Amino acid sequence: MKKMVTVGVVLITLIFLISYMLQTSPLFAQIPSFRYFYESCTDGPAEKVETEARLTETDLKTIELFSRVDAGMPKALFIGKNQTTSASHSRATILNPKNSYCVGDNLTVQVQVYDFFGNQKEHGGDFLRARIHSPELKAGASGAIEDLTNGTYHIHFTLFWEGKVQFSILLMHSSEAVSALWRARNKGYENFYWIGKFVNGTKDVQAECGLKLNSTEELCEYTHHCHGEVFYCLRPSRVPCDELKAMVARNRKHSYLSDSEKSLFDNSNNGVEIKPLFDAITVSSCNRTLKLSQDKCRTGMSSPFPSGFFLQNVWRPLFCNMSSYERAEELDPCVKGKLIYLMGDSTLRQWILHFPKLVPGLRFFDLHNGGEWHRNYLAVDTERNLRILWKKHGHPFISMSDFPIPNDACLVNQINELIGNSYTAVVITLALHFRGFPLEVFIRRVVRVRLAVERLLRRSPQTKVIVKTENTRELHTDVETNSDFHGYVQYLVMKQVFKGLNVGVVDAWDMTVALATQNGHPPEHVIQNELNMLLTYMC
Repeated sequence: MKKMVTVGVVLITLIFLISYMLQTSPLFAQIPSFRYFYESCTDGPAEKVETEARLTETDLKTIELFSRVDAGMPKALFIGKNQTTSASHSRATILNPKNSYCVGDNLTVQVQVYDFFGNQKEHGGDFLRARIHSPELKAGASGAIEDLTNGTYHIHFTLFWEGKVQFSILLMHSSEAVSALWRARNKGYENFYWIGKFVNGTKDVQAECGLKLNSTEELCEYTHHCHGEVFYCLRPSRVPCDELKAMVARNRKHSYLSDSEKSLFDNSNNGVEIKPLFDAITVSSCNRTLKLSQDKCRTGMSSPFPSGFFLQNVWRPLFCNMSSYERAEELDPCVKGKLIYLMGDSTLRQWILHFPKLVPGLRFFDLHNGGEWHRNYLAVDTERNLRILWKKHGHPFISMSDFPIPNDACLVNQINELIGNSYTAVVITLALHFRGFPLEVFIRRVVRVRLAVERLLRRSPQTKVIVKTENTRELHTDVETNSDFHGYVQYLVMKQVFKGLNVGVVDAWDMTVALATQNGHPPEHVIQNELNMLLTYMC
């Protein structure tokens, strides 16, 4: 009997200690789920039930998608830097190496990751980036990474071209760093804020604005009904909320990472090469011809990963045949009479700036709509009856220069206002400006944009809709808010949300990984290939 009592006391003590650790230790801190965003303000069970009853289709889809993403995230505990993944100690070998390789062969590289003590890791979750490349051929292709969840990864490559082929495998972030980034991203909205500029007679009055404001002061509330979102500004004294005319973004000196976690993101730890234990290989033709799809790229096609490869800086999709539009006689039948709407960020602005190099007759019109690079752009070719319009997507928009609020059109409304026809093409991208905010903001926006696209295609099935995905950016920007890990998560979400819809995909992520451009604004030869994909879908 005494033994049973003793065992019971021990069990109760253990349960108490574990419960205490789960509630107090930062090592056991839980990442807030999307349900947190809806339930954290409720007072009790009755209000909670009412809140759940009010959830819209967008709310439910947002919660579902976040839960799926969260379930796949590593929950690696950060004990110390020496226990994290080390690129220099990790090993990359070819599985089942051969004496010779032929064009079209599949090749698998096995990566085993170790910590700084030389101990093999026993779990996965590291953020890797892999590609093959031949600089002299201006060739590159991404590798498909398979996480075996035990510290071992298989990276699957297809040998698309003949010649000397090199391998690049980067440890972008350790699993511990990924866990920290994921937790930090979904913890709040404090890393960015905006300065709102209000008109007060002949003077401007400034006030802080944001997606969330932790303040007891009176607030101006701006509801974007089309996005189902609310934006706030501190209400200036004796100035109506309607007088907000412009905003400018600012970084706040703030971090959701602990001081010890910040050490995970030193420049020496981001994008470090895992040197392979093998040399470059030579690929022969072996009297083979690489079989690529001869079907013309068209909307509704499924885009795999990798979706293509570069050779001589020309993108060659695997699932369809892309045309090259570099001469006027090729372009004229394609672009005559077309209306092209580009809706997104500055990576789509690159498109409208590049178009005049393809269509010399294009001329820009000054719309006198204020702003700097983020003002609306309109290019017109009267001879070809071609019009191209670029507009930025709505909030959040990160710009260190003033942008006017009247031009901050809602992306969903922009799509809803289109009549659509066989002459209309719409290109959409949502990406870099969302990285510094909880993923809920991005998912909610993309889901609502998809619903708007569905409505557009129902009233006008002939309209061409193209989704440009996220692209990679610089390695050593502010990692907490700009890491390519955030971009990769958004890339996967974007592809998932638009899956099964009759849209075309320009896979900028795959392109920029394949060429390792590492630039938020990719070089011109990447833009040219993106436009070739667009024009192939259109024509």
